[in-house]
Amino acid sequence: MTDNLLCSFLFAAPASAQQTQMHVYPWEWAVLGLAVLALIAFDLLGHVRKAHEPTIGEAARWTAVYVSLAAVFGIILYFRHSGEFAAEFFAGYITEYSLSLDNIFVFIIIIAAFRVPRVYQQKVLMYGIVIALVLRFIFIMIGAKLIEHFVWVFFIFGLWMLYTAVTQTIDGLRESRERASGKESAEEEYEPTFVTRLVSRVAPVTPGFVGDRLILRHEGKTRITPLLLCIVSIGSIDLMFALDSIPAIFGLTKQPFIVFASNAFALLGLRQLFFLVDGLLERLIYLHYGLAAILGFIAWKLLLHASHGYGVLDFVPEPSILASVSVILGIILLTVAASVYGSRKYLPKAGDETGFRTPAEDGETAEEK
Repeated sequence: MTDNLLCSFLFAAPASAQQTQMHVYPWEWAVLGLAVLALIAFDLLGHVRKAHEPTIGEAARWTAVYVSLAAVFGIILYFRHSGEFAAEFFAGYITEYSLSLDNIFVFIIIIAAFRVPRVYQQKVLMYGIVIALVLRFIFIMIGAKLIEHFVWVFFIFGLWMLYTAVTQTIDGLRESRERASGKESAEEEYEPTFVTRLVSRVAPVTPGFVGDRLILRHEGKTRITPLLLCIVSIGSIDLMFALDSIPAIFGLTKQPFIVFASNAFALLGLRQLFFLVDGLLERLIYLHYGLAAILGFIAWKLLLHASHGYGVLDFVPEPSILASVSVILGIILLTVAASVYGSRKYLPKAGDETGFRTPAEDGETAEEK
């Protein structure tokens, strides 16, 4: 009895025994869409409309609110559909939220490149997120149709996840070498996307910001502001991140409804997360390794699922969704704990305002003494 329970937790049931399709009524899609629109409207009218710089406390409170809303949605899925689909949502949401930390790195670079004033950064992020949601919905619908008809698509998704995991590992090793050698990490330069370059060529851009305005009409001419150009840049570059995150979630669930809900709740909470972790991301020194482990695990699931579709490696069982959630949560907790412990030696000492310290700097300090 105990062995059977353990096996059911660790491994998925055979394909013939699984409830592989989630029946979602049109009204459920409508309710989810209205909920997303209501949250966007609330953010735009309640937070973004009045330009201000969020405090850490405000960001923490609203991050907690959006995480709670995602938890409530998962509970509704549990009672409305099943525990399996609720677990798939939580697995997808946690994975997307974790990958969003990598998005924030790039958002910080873009916003710094455009020199967006702090008080207007909420507006940039919110509109960028709206663009990203629309583009991701299209991407999800296309992906869902592909995996519904072609099993081999999972091979492509799996290999792409594996490639992304390798690149994350390489980035982690590079940063580790830079910290160990005492070299300052070279600041990544922002490179405009094709969409951003196209928009800036077609539409004239004002020489500077005009408050928080996106479009300026002056002397019979219409110009866009750098604020709008920054929004376009964030929205278009997020689609590149979707090439990583959406296939990753399809490795955890095959249900488009759950994939979109996972993306929607994670993206809607991304603005608050940006202001909460901005300045703290440097403490997550092992983030790349953690993301690589998560993506590598999902790559294995995707490749295994694709192989089973062709009757290959049938003797190797697929991990169940509960086991997948446990693995992903375990990797996140281990990454955070290891980062907090490992970053202590790089923290500034009393009276030092230069930021993280490196082993080389510590050695120099000891010699000076």
